[in-house]
Amino acid sequence: MSWIRITETENVPLREGRSVQLGRREIAIFHLPDRFVAIDNMCPHNGGPLCDGIVKGTTVVCPLHGWNICLESGRVTRPDVPIGVRTYPVRVVDGVIEMEVRQQQSEGAAA
Repeated sequence: MSWIRITETENVPLREGRSVQLGRREIAIFHLPDRFVAIDNMCPHNGGPLCDGIVKGTTVVCPLHGWNICLESGRVTRPDVPIGVRTYPVRVVDGVIEMEVRQQQSEGAAA
């Protein structure tokens, strides 16, 4: 495991998301009032870009069909279906958001 630079904190406004390409995976970074979180950017329902969704508390609402995804667990909370998206550990170091990844994920990362 290693930490890679994603973006500066100022690039992700409060209660909004931004997408980052990490190899073949697209990640959504969200700025909550007390922290940043990272999840896969594709809604499991129909592939909607979660980074463009509306953030309500610790939930993001998919902009395509309104599915709700918990930003902490990645679990779909509305509708009530047993699926979700992957979450990733993040930290902030000197104003830079970093994400913990496996070595194979960090190859080709846009930092």
